[in-house]
Amino acid sequence: MMNQPDPITIHHLALNQDHGCFATGTETGFRVYLSDPYKPIMRRDFDRNPRGGTQLVSMLFRSNIICLVNSGPHQSNKVMIWDDHENRYLGELSFRSEVKNVRLRRDRIVVVLNQKVYVYNFTDLKLVDQIETVVNPTGLCDVSQNAGPMVMACPGLLKGQVRVEDYGTKKSKYITAHASRIASIAMTLDGRFVATASSKGTLIRVFNTMDGSLLQEMRRGAERAEIYSLAFSSNAQWLAASSDKGTVHVFGLKVDSGSPGTRKLHSAPEPNLSSKNSSAISSFRFIRGVLPKYFSSEWSMAQFRLPEHVQYLVGFGRQNNTIVIVGLDGSYYKCEFDPMKGGEMHQLEHYNFLKPKEPF
Repeated sequence: MMNQPDPITIHHLALNQDHGCFATGTETGFRVYLSDPYKPIMRRDFDRNPRGGTQLVSMLFRSNIICLVNSGPHQSNKVMIWDDHENRYLGELSFRSEVKNVRLRRDRIVVVLNQKVYVYNFTDLKLVDQIETVVNPTGLCDVSQNAGPMVMACPGLLKGQVRVEDYGTKKSKYITAHASRIASIAMTLDGRFVATASSKGTLIRVFNTMDGSLLQEMRRGAERAEIYSLAFSSNAQWLAASSDKGTVHVFGLKVDSGSPGTRKLHSAPEPNLSSKNSSAISSFRFIRGVLPKYFSSEWSMAQFRLPEHVQYLVGFGRQNNTIVIVGLDGSYYKCEFDPMKGGEMHQLEHYNFLKPKEPF
């Protein structure tokens, strides 16, 4: 009887900036996959890595540059910059405490610690900014990706507060987003809008990063939940959310994705309220000022149901009205939603990326 290979342990799972790839940190190194269409494309196992593997992987789009944080003493406080073309480390950034997250864009490396965020130039690794935050154990932070000065969102110094740093205007904006601790942050590629969820997990809010105004409030559900991920579509028309309740939600956004200077609500077509699955601001819209907020928050227009208590990340596919979902259990899903009727999404693909059909 042939020996079965040891099961793979995933230490970290992350989508890249445009959701076109995802990467896993494992006990031996890291792996990279195309997310749409699904395809395993890279596997790196490091022989000299006896310390417990790779606990964090951060990609720069689909380039050869990848930032890694390894497990173990004196390793989890270092960001290693890996060049896959040259098959070597180009440099490292060391800190006094554990690295919680790394966010990349073409000109910056952003490193998140438990109560601090450091911003570096990518070219020379020069420190350009450092920001103090409230305790941030999951490394919440997001950065804009379009050309031009960076916009960054991270927790502020108070519970429920989000700090937006605009490096073009050199201004900081503090947004009181929630009454409880911030649990998830996502930003549009152009940095104009930021979405947040709290540790309560019932409401998701979208804010204008320029003036901090609330643009839209959406309700994931009535029960408490841990929000695992939030993601905007590239055109800021949709927002997706995953949580420990097992349901992935897609919400329709009513933000103006046109002129960069405005950042305001636009008069989007109203959802088809005759459909029971439509995006429900609910039939009670006409007495919004009278009814509790539960009835006036907008509900998701499309849903996909998964096993509960598995951590899933969600992003948007290359084709319109599609999403990709990846889980720490090795599951990959591609789903399609109907932008007019909403309701249950249609599953297009499903794979176990821990068990590829062909070695890579």
